[in-house]
Amino acid sequence: MDVLPFTPDQFGGVTVEPAGLPADAAVFATALAHSLEAWRANGHRLVWLQVPIEHAPLIPVATSHNFFFHHSDETELVLVCRLVEDAFVPAHATHYIGVGGVCINDAQELLVVCERHRRTSRPYYKLPGGALQPGEHLVEAVLREVFEETGVKARFESLVCFRHWHGYRFGKSDIYFVCRLSPLSQDVTMQAEEIEECFWMPVAEYFESDLVSPFNKRIVRAALSSHGVVPEWIDGYADPARYEFFMPHGTQPEEDQR
Repeated sequence: MDVLPFTPDQFGGVTVEPAGLPADAAVFATALAHSLEAWRANGHRLVWLQVPIEHAPLIPVATSHNFFFHHSDETELVLVCRLVEDAFVPAHATHYIGVGGVCINDAQELLVVCERHRRTSRPYYKLPGGALQPGEHLVEAVLREVFEETGVKARFESLVCFRHWHGYRFGKSDIYFVCRLSPLSQDVTMQAEEIEECFWMPVAEYFESDLVSPFNKRIVRAALSSHGVVPEWIDGYADPARYEFFMPHGTQPEEDQR
């Protein structure tokens, strides 16, 4: 009997190829038992199993062979099995990532929003922003979120501070990055599905308002007082589509400043 198609990794594990999974649960049970024996005999430590939702009947078979759930999305469940008792299993994603934009115009007005879906009936004003999408850079995300919520186009200036919070949604942690932006347009077009109010508020009024949290006041002050760090690419490092770098102003190597 053949071993299930797989790809070895550099950590002594194997990943079963989803395309090679049999549709029949009984056939899978026999093939899996044989494959586990072979992988164990060859010194492998872990087995990763991606089960597409259309093959969901295979999941009970896998759990009966000591596979346990690792993570999932809308289309598949990933399980893992330790072939060695102390084999290290890395955690899946532990954090959400969000961005907010401090966008101030020439009249010293700050772009603010009041969310429609909030914890209290009392309105409060905060920065436009939201969560990153998979594969999205911070710069792209904050410009997209600000435009989607307010209709205002902006230019990214710098990353000024961030907040780290544990115990957020589904017990995961959250990192919220605060970015300084310059508006490229002024007209506001509110995203009515998520936003209840959206307008330009004088910065001085923002700092005095009882409807603004101390946290939001502090991060806006940070954006006003700090140059922050700016996007910078390191030539020859890797693929810019996969990486972002932020460096302090004026720290480019001499050869890059010529």
